[in-house]
Amino acid sequence: MTGSATPPTPRLPEPGEARTHLPLAPIDEPPQLRADAARNRTLLLDAASRLLTGCGAADLTMESVAAAAGVGKGTVFRRFGDRAGLLLALLDHREKQLQAAFLSGPPPLGPDAPAAERLHAFGPAVLRHERDNHPLILASRTDPLRYYTVPALRLRLNHLAMLLRQAKVPGDPELLAHTLLASIDAALVHHLTIERGMPVERLEEAWHHLVTRLGATV
Repeated sequence: MTGSATPPTPRLPEPGEARTHLPLAPIDEPPQLRADAARNRTLLLDAASRLLTGCGAADLTMESVAAAAGVGKGTVFRRFGDRAGLLLALLDHREKQLQAAFLSGPPPLGPDAPAAERLHAFGPAVLRHERDNHPLILASRTDPLRYYTVPALRLRLNHLAMLLRQAKVPGDPELLAHTLLASIDAALVHHLTIERGMPVERLEEAWHHLVTRLGATV
């Protein structure tokens, strides 16, 4: 992800279409890692998760992850490229649970609920997920442009755009999806909840108000 072409945006299925095309892993990863490479990746991410819990994202280094995993530093660099790549991979590791919830989980977030209900449920789910992972999310944003190529973000955007179309919300669904996600951006949420002391419930209510104003009523 350093100067290469931006990978194609993952396509979400239309209603009734099989969901097998929805990637939960980063789309710039090979579809199937070799067994030893997959073990190394899991080993390194587990070690990084333990270090993150103990020392926080600020002190998480490629060297410390290598030592905790019992491998050479070069192995970590080959797997993730740089520290930002490691942080993004670790964040993706945690993102998969959220993705599974809104792609295939129970209603109102999952696919068995009407589109408007799913839109209303999506914001609070993301708010609470990112509140729980604020240090990791903020530490991973070393390049503001790189953030917009992260597969997890593009998947969220496509998902929201799909729901907006299904709910027949007027306007450009792609730009509206960007607007909605900007209102619950991790840096903004961190500022409002930590610096301003706002309860997360206030931000959730603002999400519901915004979605309703766009025309998605339940």
